[in-house]
Amino acid sequence: MKFPWHSDKEEVAEEVAGSGYASESAVESRTVPGVTFTIAKMSFGRRVELMRRVRELARKTEFLAASEEAGEQMDSALLHAEIERLYVMWGVKAVSGLAVDGSIAGPELLAEAGPEELFREALAAVRRETGLSEEERKNS
Repeated sequence: MKFPWHSDKEEVAEEVAGSGYASESAVESRTVPGVTFTIAKMSFGRRVELMRRVRELARKTEFLAASEEAGEQMDSALLHAEIERLYVMWGVKAVSGLAVDGSIAGPELLAEAGPEELFREALAAVRRETGLSEEERKNS
């Protein structure tokens, strides 16, 4: 697992130089028309918070993934899924345009009972915001 230490977002300089800075951005779903995710933008404090949350899970995942035992491989896959859920819960601030079983979906309901392809799309949006490279995304 590689940690996102810094982000090279070019638009940051433009946003900060303007009249204000929005700490969130809206991302429209490509898989489910009408659904929009509100994604928290990366800041120093949020980056530290994310690294703290992911650190121990990532260490355990790497350790278990190196094993040849099926049970430990399965535990590694489970921890990897927990890290993905953590990313979505950390980075998705709101979901609009989605109801699951009659309830308006937020990040938690999206992760627990929403369509998996929509969850994966939200995860990808959060990872883009963290500034992870393609190789780092494969390892997280």
